[in-house]
Order: sequence, then C-alpha cells, then structure tokens
Amino acid sequence: MTPLYRLRHSLSHILAQAVLTIRPDAKMGFGPPVDNGFYYDFDFGDNPISESDFKQLEETMQRIIKEKQQFEHLDKPVDVAVAELAAAGQKYKAEYAQYLADNGYAPNGTLSFYRNGPFLDMCEGPHLGATNEVPKATFKLDKLAGAYWRGSEKNPMLTRIYGLAFPTPAELKDYIEKRELARQRDHRKLGKELDLFEFDEEVGSGLPLWLPKGTVIREELEKWAKETEFKAGYQRVSTPAITREQLYYTSGHLPYYKESMFPPMELEDEDRYYLRPMNCPHHHKVFATRMRSYRDLPLRLAEYGNTYRYEKRGSLSGLMRVRAMCMNDAHIYCSPADVKQELKSVIEMYKDYYSHLRLGDFRVRLSLHAKDNDKFVDQEAEWLRSEEIVREVLNEMNIGFEEEAGEAAFYGPKIDIQLKNVMGKEETVSTCQLDFVMADRFGLEFNNAEGGTTAPYIIHRAPLSTHERMVSFLIEIYGGAFPTWLSPNQVQLIPVNETVIDYTKGIEEKLRANLIRAEVDLSSDSFNKKVRNAVTSKNPNIWVIGSREAEEQTITWRRYASKDQVTLPLSTAIETLIKMRDSRLMDNFADVALPVTA
Repeated sequence: MTPLYRLRHSLSHILAQAVLTIRPDAKMGFGPPVDNGFYYDFDFGDNPISESDFKQLEETMQRIIKEKQQFEHLDKPVDVAVAELAAAGQKYKAEYAQYLADNGYAPNGTLSFYRNGPFLDMCEGPHLGATNEVPKATFKLDKLAGAYWRGSEKNPMLTRIYGLAFPTPAELKDYIEKRELARQRDHRKLGKELDLFEFDEEVGSGLPLWLPKGTVIREELEKWAKETEFKAGYQRVSTPAITREQLYYTSGHLPYYKESMFPPMELEDEDRYYLRPMNCPHHHKVFATRMRSYRDLPLRLAEYGNTYRYEKRGSLSGLMRVRAMCMNDAHIYCSPADVKQELKSVIEMYKDYYSHLRLGDFRVRLSLHAKDNDKFVDQEAEWLRSEEIVREVLNEMNIGFEEEAGEAAFYGPKIDIQLKNVMGKEETVSTCQLDFVMADRFGLEFNNAEGGTTAPYIIHRAPLSTHERMVSFLIEIYGGAFPTWLSPNQVQLIPVNETVIDYTKGIEEKLRANLIRAEVDLSSDSFNKKVRNAVTSKNPNIWVIGSREAEEQTITWRRYASKDQVTLPLSTAIETLIKMRDSRLMDNFADVALPVTA
C-alpha cells in the first residue's frame, strides 16, 4: 500500500480512538481510507454527534498523535475475537467478525487486529509505524453523513464521520480551496441560479426541463456543430426515438444492454417497442435504404438525436448523468482504404472544438477489448486489426494516449476523451468508436471498384458529447459566465433614468433586428443595483445609457467582471458585437483582446 493509504488508514483509527474517548458508549462500524481522506461509521444511540463536536475530536486526535502510540499487529482466534468484541459492547464488530469466520475469511482460524495505545480494532492494515508519523496540519474533519450498516437499508443507520487527509498542509489547503471553487461552480447550483434547467419529480428523475436560457446554450452549440459538420461533408438525418425490439436484437444490444434500457412498450396486436438508448441502429437502416457505391463513400450521417437510458436513481447527477439526453451523433461509413483518414479528420474536429471552447488539456485513452470477456464479440483477428488501425492513427498524429483493456465497446475499440473537471477529477466527455461488427449484422455493403461488394467500416463519433454532459462541463469551467456567442442574454441594457427609456428600447429593437439577444432592465431598482444584478446574472456585456449617450447616439460598454468601460457610437458597438458573435469569440477569457476600443 502507498504511504498516503497508510496515513489515511492510520487517521481513521486515530479518529475512532478519539470518538471513544469522548463518547465511550459509541459502537464502531467500518473505518477505511478513501479518496481524499478517510471515514469511520458509528452508532451513537440516543446521543447523536454534530459537527460542533469536530473541534473537540480534532484536539483529541492531536493529543493521540503526540503520544507516539505504536501501531502493533496481532492475530486473535475467532472465538476469542468475537467474545472480546461483544464484551466491549462493539456489537457491529462482533457480528462482522463472526461473518468473516462463517464465510471462509479466517482460514487460519484467526482474525487480524491492530493496536495503538489503548485502542484495538479488527483490521488488516497496513498503518504507519506510530501515530506521531502523521505530519502536522495534514488532516481535517470534514462532514457527517448517514450510512446503513453494511450498506443495507434493512440494517441500522449509522453516523459516518468524514475526514480529509493529504501528505502536506499545502495539498490539504489546495484541495479545500478547489472544492470550494467547485461548490461555487457546481452546474446544479448555477443552473438553478441562472435559470438554465430544472428537474421536477412529477416529470421524472433524470429528465431535465431545459428552460429558455438553457435552451439558448443548447441551440448555439447545435448550430455551431451543424455548420462545422456541413463544411466537413456530413449529411443530416432525422430518425424516430422509438423502435421495434427486433432492431436491438439485430444490433446485439438486446439482451446484453437491456439493463440500461427503459422497459418495452406493450402494444395490442403489435410487437414491443423500446425507447432508443442510442441512434446508431437507425442510422444503419438509413445506409441500408439503397445499395451504395464506393463513389458514395465516405457517407457521413449526422443527427442531434434524443436518446433515453435507464440510469439507476442513485447514479443520477444533475446534467452529468441523466435518463434523457440529446447527442451530437454521427456515423461515418467508409471503405477500409479510407478508414484511417476519416479517423484523423474526426480527431482533428475534436481538437478544434476543445481548443476553441478552452476546455484545457484532455487525455486520450485507447479502450481495447479483453480476450476472455464475454462482453466482446468473439472475432479476435478483427479486434487486433481494428485496434492496430486506431493505434496507428494516434501515433501518426503524435497524440499521446494510454491503453486500457476491457473498456472497448462490444463492437470495436474506442478513443475516449478524458477531461478534468474543476476538482481535477477525470471524466469521459466524449468517445470515437471504430466498428467492425454492425455492417455484417445489418447486411451493409457497397459496390467496390472491382465489381464486387465490401462491408464498410463504421466510425461512431460524438465530439460535443450530449447537450446535457457538455453544458454541465461548460457551466463549471466558465463558472456560468458564458462568452457572448453562447450567452443566453448577450447584452444587458441599463437606462440611467426614465428620460432615456425610449432610446434604450430603440437599441434593444436594433439589436434584436440583428439577431442579438438583449434585455432592458425596466425595474424600479437603483442604477447601482441594476448593475449588480447584471453582474450577478453573469451577463457578458452591460450597456449603460444615460442622457449624454442618448443625446450623442452612443452607449457606454462595460464587460463582465471588469470595472473598465468605454463609450462608443451605437453603430460601432453593434458592429463590434456582431463580429464577436459571428466569430464565436471566447471573450470571457482574460487573455482575449476584446475588439472594444474608444
């Protein structure tokens, strides 16, 4: 085990000893190290603990650390261990010790314990050598949570005390600061504050309602993708969100993907129908509408298609994990000779999108099959050939990547794009898959130049992921402050007094005539509060209009999060704004030189 694991594991024991020092009647559950720290579960009976007790607990932990208690390993016979734990009033530990013995986890008839000072706990270790090896100022008790004993809701609810622990004080401080930033930027929090989306239990868990402002962001991303794909030779299709179940038997998604699909719809005198969890089988059917020629290829079919997946309620997480999603989907049908170039073009598209959106560095993972795993189609030669194609493409493009076995799609290898969130945690934002299976299953082929027929390779790609996942990333990375082209409200117009309202409304009409989203603040709030409201709402552009501006046909322009402002002729300001929009300028980034000059 790593030194960090030993540190966190040792701290969980020190925490338990501190709890029993101030609450001797507490009953212990489990106390493992976890990501970012450690926890320990307790039953406090009728005398619950609160976070106000953390100061006393931390002081007691510090005293234990200073006592230089040695961590000593010892083994106890099962019957002795169970009896001693029961006699000490530790009923949960006694129960679990008996469970381990009854299920073959004590093959030598003994169970492992660790002692430090007067504290003894059933544990496999490892730990530090002594409590004083815990570096100063590297841990902090964090929060309380409820946890069922052994994870079953049939069992008693225990109190879980979480602690943070890192190798150095600087790392602990950095984590706490990043977590606070992540809390402030949490897309669920900002989505509600900025009126972007909502969830309603009467509609259903994991089914987002996109509000008008959130829908603007979706539509701007979709518009950008459609323009990009048109230039790259994609053709758009539209396909239904439900289908007969036979389609998924043909594709192989049934029965293997059934757990992630909504239950079928039973129709009288008809086959069963499913909500689609993906668009690809429909696109394969579009390809199959007529016999294709090699001259038709590559055929690139694109669709922002709505899909539905049954995610368990406990795994739902804002827009990051939902049950209804709209995917930036496309499928490229190409000859074996063209597959490498098509993959390269797709990867270049990914790079262009991520670079423009300022999503930061991303990691590429080549997800491969696992030979002995029933999840994957049993065509070993094709697996090796297709994986080598993707590997060669990445190497030829000088893209660093890591390989991971067992993470491929069941029909071919994947390129997974791994992006770090505000906390530095890695998430899969989108994938690109090379499919060597579905052409055969759907009987897809094209007339080749030699007069015969050939099955196409199929590339599945979704560079902008789903609207739901991509927007959640963007909200958190930008902190809700979107660049002008993506912002729901592109200009907030603030009249200084009532005498300039007509001029201000006239500006709003001119902006809307140029398809620029603008709003006038006609509230009774003071001027300063109107400005504060505009800033709080994260409007990228605030135009202030006073008597002088009305007289000279100008506006005074203030950017989001900037105290600087500039007065411009109205015509110049509108022209500048149009350029910012049309170029999709990322003007919310400080290193971008704004085209706003006096």
